[in-house]
Amino acid sequence: MPKSSSLPVIREETIINRIFIVRGQKIMIDRDLAEMYGVETRTLKQAVRRNLNRFPEDFMFEMTGTEFENWRSQIVISKQDRKGLRYAPFCFTEQGVTMLSCILNSEKAIAVNIQIVRVFSRMREMLLTHKDIFVKLEQIEKKLLQHDHQIQKHGEDIQAVFEAIKALLAPPAETRSRIGFRRSEELE
Repeated sequence: MPKSSSLPVIREETIINRIFIVRGQKIMIDRDLAEMYGVETRTLKQAVRRNLNRFPEDFMFEMTGTEFENWRSQIVISKQDRKGLRYAPFCFTEQGVTMLSCILNSEKAIAVNIQIVRVFSRMREMLLTHKDIFVKLEQIEKKLLQHDHQIQKHGEDIQAVFEAIKALLAPPAETRSRIGFRRSEELE
């Protein structure tokens, strides 16, 4: 087994901060992966295009224009910068990242892949071990939504009561009958 101490170690937070949710899946984009692997993005994309049969839709996909705009807004990137991206990036799921180690056959790529897979695994473990917390959070969220609806209804009811009180307090505008002779047209 080769020594891993000679290879640069990427901090776990760095990897976690580069995992995004697109189409309901945790993904990493081609540019971030290329940077971690120490290769150019175009090199990574070329390698993927040469081996497209290894990357089905659930391993890798390209963002649509709308997804690209939503993703950029998630990470607060200016339109000019686009995180250095001119085109919608390739998105790699956990399985896609694992498959990348097969086509990028360098020691650094393999070491980085191992770290990324470990982070994905830890994230999955945390979700499973804290599932009860997520269920409780969902229940609390539902209750809050119900309370918000009730508060809104109460607010509308209170507003109606205030309007009724104002109507009662305001003296009615009486129409006075004019003194004097009126023509028959004015009486109707």
